[in-house]
Amino acid sequence: MPPGKDTEVRDRIVRWDDPRVLAESGRAMDGRSFLEAMRVGELPHPPICHLVGFVFEAVGEGHVAMGFTPHESQYNPIGTVHGGAISTVLDSVMGCAVHSLLTSRRGYTTLELKVNLLRAVRVETGPMKATGRVLHLGHQTAMADGSLLDTTGKLYAQATSTCLVFDVPHKS
Repeated sequence: MPPGKDTEVRDRIVRWDDPRVLAESGRAMDGRSFLEAMRVGELPHPPICHLVGFVFEAVGEGHVAMGFTPHESQYNPIGTVHGGAISTVLDSVMGCAVHSLLTSRRGYTTLELKVNLLRAVRVETGPMKATGRVLHLGHQTAMADGSLLDTTGKLYAQATSTCLVFDVPHKS
């Protein structure tokens, strides 16, 4: 019998709120207030948080922290959390750090992302914390860095990001 044919099948159901409603709310708020409203539950987390499994833990001026719990549904073929899942968490925390400094009707998107994966992440690693902080915020670009650590402070991944910053058009 091929490997995996006699193993228990697992399910993961992902539920999320309408992302268009969240995005519309965000256009009318400054970035820090918007992120804080998600952190405290006044606004829902975006779908990517539910899909990958991370939540806002702290929002400050130019810095954001998110909790991340590794799950076997994120595993790659060699039995560790896929680098893409880790990169997604770090991209999110750095982008949100940039967002925390933006006024209403200003947006951002990632232009460049560099991630160093330093240690394997597994379910046994346990809860982790991703932190992002802004290094530079200009009118058109921003730069941030991010880290993923376990509860003992051991570094598992380090990243930098360059973001494009722009005006969000008013909806007509």
